[in-house]
Amino acid sequence: MERKVRVRFAPSPTGALHIGGVRTALYNYLFARQHNGDMILRIEDTDSNRFVPGAEDYIKESLQWLGIKFDEGVGYGGNLGPYRQSERKDIYKKYVKQLLDDGKAYIAFDTPEELELKRKEIENFQYDAHTRDLMRNSLTMPQEEVSKLIDEGTQYVVRFKIEPGIDVEVNDIIRGKVVINSSILDDKVLYKSADQLPTYHLANIVDDYLMQISHVIRGEEWLPSAPLHVLLYRAFGWEEVMPRFAHLALLLKPEGNGKLSKRDGDRLGFPVFPLEWKDPKTGEISSGYRESGYLPEAVINFLALLGWNPGNDVEVMNMDELIQHFNLEKCSKSGAKFDYEKGKWFNHHYIQMMDNDKLASLFMPVLSTHNITTTPEYVSKVVALVKERVNFVKELWDQASFFFVAPSEYDEKTVKKRWKDDSATQMLELSQLLQSIDNFEDAATETSVKNWIEEKNYNMGKIMNAFRLALVGEGKGPHIFDITALIGKEETLERLDKAIKTLG
Repeated sequence: MERKVRVRFAPSPTGALHIGGVRTALYNYLFARQHNGDMILRIEDTDSNRFVPGAEDYIKESLQWLGIKFDEGVGYGGNLGPYRQSERKDIYKKYVKQLLDDGKAYIAFDTPEELELKRKEIENFQYDAHTRDLMRNSLTMPQEEVSKLIDEGTQYVVRFKIEPGIDVEVNDIIRGKVVINSSILDDKVLYKSADQLPTYHLANIVDDYLMQISHVIRGEEWLPSAPLHVLLYRAFGWEEVMPRFAHLALLLKPEGNGKLSKRDGDRLGFPVFPLEWKDPKTGEISSGYRESGYLPEAVINFLALLGWNPGNDVEVMNMDELIQHFNLEKCSKSGAKFDYEKGKWFNHHYIQMMDNDKLASLFMPVLSTHNITTTPEYVSKVVALVKERVNFVKELWDQASFFFVAPSEYDEKTVKKRWKDDSATQMLELSQLLQSIDNFEDAATETSVKNWIEEKNYNMGKIMNAFRLALVGEGKGPHIFDITALIGKEETLERLDKAIKTLG
């Protein structure tokens, strides 16, 4: 019987969620939804030294903003919790004991100083089958001494006993069959008595087993751990329910050399976090996609195509379309360059596709910062005229400010180029013509003005450029009669009058 698809996203609350982590969460989500499966949010907080206050809430808010939804987990509930690893101590202890009782793990008392000394003595030292007999552990010490040290409260770790010379196969959905010999693996620490918590390796396996995870989709940085995890599944006798692995290629710097980092974003001026993040220790603030003006739909579409291709020329896909087309087997084995300019392109596209009323509601807070009070209906008409010129909502002000505030000054270069000696006279004539027109929203306004220009034998471009300068203050903006229709007759005439008096 085929298992139900169950995937998990399991971040550590050690800081802001990197955009690479967001992509991992997205691929898990697409895969789960495509197969009518479940997605679990698990918080892996066993490394107490790296815990950062606020990081967990930040992670959940980020994924919620992006529309990545969970079926169970931290904050969502479920029957297989708790889903926060720090709340599962007693569960892990049971499985640590099982490995010790079966002789598949052992207790080690080596201090950090002793380990460092051994590294100096032995070149390329690692704690494994060749060196464990030289160390202070339950394999080399009498049981009485081991028990005595534990009773005295001596700190220890539990290490996995890896037998050398075994070829470990990892059947990866993306990379195919990967074979690694166990001789190169060290006896990983699985549990620390100091905080009574397991390390990632043990907690990860136990949780995936108990939470019935069918597929583990994670970054390629975890690929070296996969053989160890396969051996742990075998040690527990869980091979039949071992999840299938899929290791995603890295997100690379825009230049393609090396892993994408926060420094790359700082250097080139783009975010690497979904939301703005303030480091609680340093107070440093890092930019986020939300606060930078990106739409969640654009970020999702952009990220989905970094390392996966649907196999056709289609680029713009909403979440439902991504779910329909997503295929783990079509994910790239090599890293994907982080083309942040493409991210802007997606944002531009989604702004163009957005309903004008919705876009207006996003623009209203920007208008408030400029002390502009107006109606949503008016703003909706404005954004319809200028949205094709922007990548971000905040840029609408630069493109549309003249719809709300008359120009207080005129661009010097445009004046020099467009305002001629006879422009004031011609604009005065135009003003007199416009005064005779009642309905500025009628297309007849444009016809009347153009007929007047032809009758006077004036230059069309010269008149229109001077007219635009008077209305806008520079040589930009949408169709000029769309502007006059919106700002109205009274405002149009006032701006013409001001330009005539100011520019002469």
